[in-house]
Amino acid sequence: MGEPGRPGAGRCADTIAVPLSPLLEKVLCTMDHDARLFLLSDGAPRIGAALGAVGPLACAETPAVHAWLQAHGVPATSEQVRILPADAEILIPEDAESLPVPLSEDEALRVHRESAPQSIADLEAELHGFRETTQDWEALVQRALTAGVPAPRIVQLTGLTPQQVGGLIQA
Repeated sequence: MGEPGRPGAGRCADTIAVPLSPLLEKVLCTMDHDARLFLLSDGAPRIGAALGAVGPLACAETPAVHAWLQAHGVPATSEQVRILPADAEILIPEDAESLPVPLSEDEALRVHRESAPQSIADLEAELHGFRETTQDWEALVQRALTAGVPAPRIVQLTGLTPQQVGGLIQA
């Protein structure tokens, strides 16, 4: 299970390069996660959001995250500590150290918003605000679709049904 010279490191050692207790390793390797913390190397393009930019996250106060940050010698406020939603994990460089983390619905929304390019983030803020209005919703949804916001994300942000959004895609 462990690698030579790395006691307690196991199956997830390629993404979590710190010694883990067997129980903590099992929890981290099998937990359903909504986002991934990762360390951005110097000179790498700025992807994701800085952990400090998304506001307080419950996962940031967990012993697992504290141990991960301490093992890498970086404070949570460092610009190197980034977070991306689980659906954007593919953007994380292969050599980046990363850690899966769970988020509440509100936290996931903030991570999505802070991680998105600004034009998409602005549209997503409008879509989220859509819940308070019924005026010109078709135009707003159409703009979001045209900008590349995925239909499931529009459904999540607006509270519309998949059928309502799908009807606009086919129109």
